[in-house]
Amino acid sequence: MKPILRFGDDHTFKIVQFTDIHWKNGEPEDLMSRRCMETVLDLEQPDLVVFTGDLIYSGEADPGYRKCQDPVQAFKDAVSAVESRGIRWAFVFGNHDTEGEVTREELMDVAMQHAYNSAEHGSPDIHGVGNYTLPLYGSNGEETAAVLYFFDSGRESEHAAVPGYDWIRRDQIRWYEMASRAFSAKHQGNPLPSLAFFHIPLPEYREVWERRTCYGSKFERVCCPEVNTGLFAAMLERGDVMGTFAGHDHINDYWGELHGIRLCYGRATGYGTYGREGMLRGARVIRLHEGQRQFDTWITLSDGSQIREQEKHEPGTSD
Repeated sequence: MKPILRFGDDHTFKIVQFTDIHWKNGEPEDLMSRRCMETVLDLEQPDLVVFTGDLIYSGEADPGYRKCQDPVQAFKDAVSAVESRGIRWAFVFGNHDTEGEVTREELMDVAMQHAYNSAEHGSPDIHGVGNYTLPLYGSNGEETAAVLYFFDSGRESEHAAVPGYDWIRRDQIRWYEMASRAFSAKHQGNPLPSLAFFHIPLPEYREVWERRTCYGSKFERVCCPEVNTGLFAAMLERGDVMGTFAGHDHINDYWGELHGIRLCYGRATGYGTYGREGMLRGARVIRLHEGQRQFDTWITLSDGSQIREQEKHEPGTSD
């Protein structure tokens, strides 16, 4: 049974996005990641936490480091700061979560054992594991006021002719369109304010940086798929998704608006992976407003400080 997520008495709903934790065996870096999450959670007091992939790193470790010995325990440890506080949480898979001796189905089964997990396996008839929706109910009623969409963006490309990363498949996009129409049909055909979460950024993340005013930092290339299957176009046509949230590129944290949709990176949370000197780990915070097609977003850092206004970047200037 899906949990009831509801706008508060102040007509807002706050989400904290953690991304790219890369937990392995409880190394000092992992414990620093946990302290970062604890700091953010205690300051922000969110209604929901969303992990946008790479909660654990189950692949081959770099020289001098141990490979993840127990992916199931690593997953439990990665979410423990949230679960122990009784905060609802959801997640999508990243490309590193199931590189080792564990499958997406097995990790989702582990998630389902947690009392405050809101994620689901999703339909077995479409690509990936963890394609699902979470409705947000109004503060004073039983009607859905907003919708959150979650997509499995895969791992590496499975097509011999296409190098690089996987992409959100067309059957997933059809699933999204059907779900979006179903929610709209219950509201006289009006699209509900919605957000979308996935790990690997869409190709439009590169486009928005190159063509539109953006806010934040880009210190590495946009590691998006080489194939564009049209999820952004589908969201544009449906008219419900106001913003998308990705991870994957650890030292990019910008957002920009393309054709009315805000494309946002999270702020990398984990210390067990690469970063950039002087760029503190942290989280992106998202605040929805009931009955409005808008949201606020800012970054909260591991030292407890906030970045409310990120630096402006204009097209054609250096990264």
